[in-house]
Amino acid sequence: MKKLYGTGVALVTPFKRDGKIDFEGLEKIVKHVVENKVDYLVVLGTTAETSTLKKEEKKNIIECVKNINHTKLPLILGVGGNNTEDIIEKINNIDLNDFSAILSVSPYYNRPSQEGIYQHFKSIVNNTDAKIIIYNVPKRTGSNILPDTVIRLANDFDHIIGIKEASGNVLQSYKIIEKKPSNFSLISGDDFITLPVILGGGDGVISVIAQGFPQEISKMVSLAKENKVQEAFSIFYKIINMIELIYEEGNPTGIKTLLSLLNICNSYVRLPLINGTSLLKKKIQNHLNFINQKNNINHVQ
Repeated sequence: MKKLYGTGVALVTPFKRDGKIDFEGLEKIVKHVVENKVDYLVVLGTTAETSTLKKEEKKNIIECVKNINHTKLPLILGVGGNNTEDIIEKINNIDLNDFSAILSVSPYYNRPSQEGIYQHFKSIVNNTDAKIIIYNVPKRTGSNILPDTVIRLANDFDHIIGIKEASGNVLQSYKIIEKKPSNFSLISGDDFITLPVILGGGDGVISVIAQGFPQEISKMVSLAKENKVQEAFSIFYKIINMIELIYEEGNPTGIKTLLSLLNICNSYVRLPLINGTSLLKKKIQNHLNFINQKNNINHVQ
């Protein structure tokens, strides 16, 4: 398998007012990002509110995305949790032919030691045929995968092909980049620090904001990969405030508010999350107007 490069999109799950899945909205999102040059899609990750989805709903979402994508872009599937045996069983019941890899979050709530985290991923790799991308997101899991553990896993198992690093710590990313095998991908899991991670040798981003601005984020990442630093940062500074706004009331509440203002899908989320406030909606709309105005000025020049 080729290394994962560039811009991956962590897809949301759009809902209707009655809480059912809005497959029309999902189709619009997938088409929107595919047509705007992103590199791969992440299905059923954290941003998809996967923890609130029923088994049947997950199956239907997978089928829907597969049909719309129609093998145009690589697909990554989120399958993670804090019960190792259960994850192995789930992965073994999936047709992996349609997926380039499984994105699997470090076990949450149990708070395992570094050795426990190592044994967890070792067990998954030894008992499935899946290519695995480790997902480190300490804010959600309550434990951090240290660089030494990541390097150990990367060196010991060919089927562990990368990490989505969402600790928010650039130095941690750099420590992994410094020692990782060349065929192992370091992917930023934070929209805010995508550029420094790529410029330091990272391979790209799994992005939330790219759903709203797929063209801009793809371009920004491509420029960074080409070492065109100023051009890449000029795009970043145009949307930096929007990135802040979409996380102000939590993810995916913010990105769904933005997508609804772009007429791509509704902004509904499922409990325990709640919909974006009218104040957030107003702030995002104002900033959208500002970005569009700036774009028009640039086009005129």
